[in-house]
Amino acid sequence: MNHQDQITNDTLSNDTEEGRPDKEKTEWPDSPTSADSFSHGKLIEEGNDVEQRIIDAGEAKYHRLGWKRLTIMLIVEAIALGSLSMPSAFATLGMVAGVICSVGVGMLAIYTSYIIGQVKLAYPFVRHYGDAGTLMMGRTGYELFTAMFLLQLIFVTGSHCLTGTIAFRQITGSDVCSLVFGIVSAIILLLLAIPSSFADMAFLGYIDFASIIGAIGITVIATGIKASNEPGGLPAVNWSPISQDSPTFAQAFIAITNIVFAYSFATCQFSFMDEMHTPKDYIKSIWALGLLQIVIYTITGATIYAFVGQDVKSPALLSAGTMISRIALGVALPVIFISGSINIIVAGRLIHGRIYENSVIRYVNTPKAWITWLAVISSITVISWIIAEAIPFFSDLLSISSSLFASGFSFYIPPVMWLMLLRKGKWYSKENVFFSVVNGLVFIIGIVILVGGLYSSIQDVRSNYKAGKVHGAFSCGPV
Repeated sequence: MNHQDQITNDTLSNDTEEGRPDKEKTEWPDSPTSADSFSHGKLIEEGNDVEQRIIDAGEAKYHRLGWKRLTIMLIVEAIALGSLSMPSAFATLGMVAGVICSVGVGMLAIYTSYIIGQVKLAYPFVRHYGDAGTLMMGRTGYELFTAMFLLQLIFVTGSHCLTGTIAFRQITGSDVCSLVFGIVSAIILLLLAIPSSFADMAFLGYIDFASIIGAIGITVIATGIKASNEPGGLPAVNWSPISQDSPTFAQAFIAITNIVFAYSFATCQFSFMDEMHTPKDYIKSIWALGLLQIVIYTITGATIYAFVGQDVKSPALLSAGTMISRIALGVALPVIFISGSINIIVAGRLIHGRIYENSVIRYVNTPKAWITWLAVISSITVISWIIAEAIPFFSDLLSISSSLFASGFSFYIPPVMWLMLLRKGKWYSKENVFFSVVNGLVFIIGIVILVGGLYSSIQDVRSNYKAGKVHGAFSCGPV
């Protein structure tokens, strides 16, 4: 808790029922574009100074992000160990197609993120994707988008928990039951998620960024040295400008989706922008993040693929040798857990805010609010851990959930939001026709990702079952 949470509890406890303000029960409105239609509800104050002070402190607590801090939060969400899957994607697609996909998808992600930001500026009461669903489809849209949003966050959190388990096993080289490392990973994720404000998490973003850059740097240097010391040196590395192994449709599309989902940073953008003190500055953040991602992902994919060749592993740090991979994983531990904890906070804020939409408890700056906040994020963490341990083909299930949800949040839904919420005049009017064509193409790309990603992921699940690669649920063995 910080100084903004130091509210006069004695005054609260002595407050009589007669002195408390009546709360207006927010019913779902006929017009989904009104302020009352959004998930955070609305408090009607009638002169209660204590609750007004809680509200003022809460509003101040949750509106402290500037564009630089927003960039850091987007980096924490976006740039994680997924960047180390880029070299294997390049190996499947070939160097030329890999670079084109990396740069092209990155520019596409910047554009769709721009649309999301414009929606937030046009409708300031939108706090997450569920609220955007309200604008588009009323109550049905709110419930549908909220469910998709929560499922994606929970599955991604489970992925980070599982990644932590794998990292601890690799680093220690011990035979300790994987369940133990899974529990330790879940506890670390929970502890890092205790701060409810993204501004309070921003300082960890610098550690997170340094962590992933360090892990990538170690891997690039180690693979480069290893390749130089091999017979024939760097010229003998088996890399190619085009695909070498004639991959199947499923293999090629999984490589493409690895690149696509590495750029899916728009999922939490509404939630992050809601804490900005100057939301219009978000454009600086998405350009800074987008260009940074393009540079990091393209250089990482191209250089490690050029140093290792067709035998590059995923994550790529496993291609640098046992000792170096342990060092790189150790350096990468902060990014595994800091990035994972952000998903817990976003999900927790959504659930906690909905439970207490008409109460000052939603601000998480009173004792009761902190107790309920800890209960909510603990429940999310436990569910994520259970999913990570209970589903034997978890990585493929995550790919399926990403195909279903992330492809929409980051690619095919933003063009629809432009059409329904931002467009002024006919779509074929002189001022709209260019953007109509662009958004139509982006929508088609998003749908192709949805369908192709689902098909490829399901095919991979079937292949893994046939090959006996699926480990048991709650297994003590390697994961």
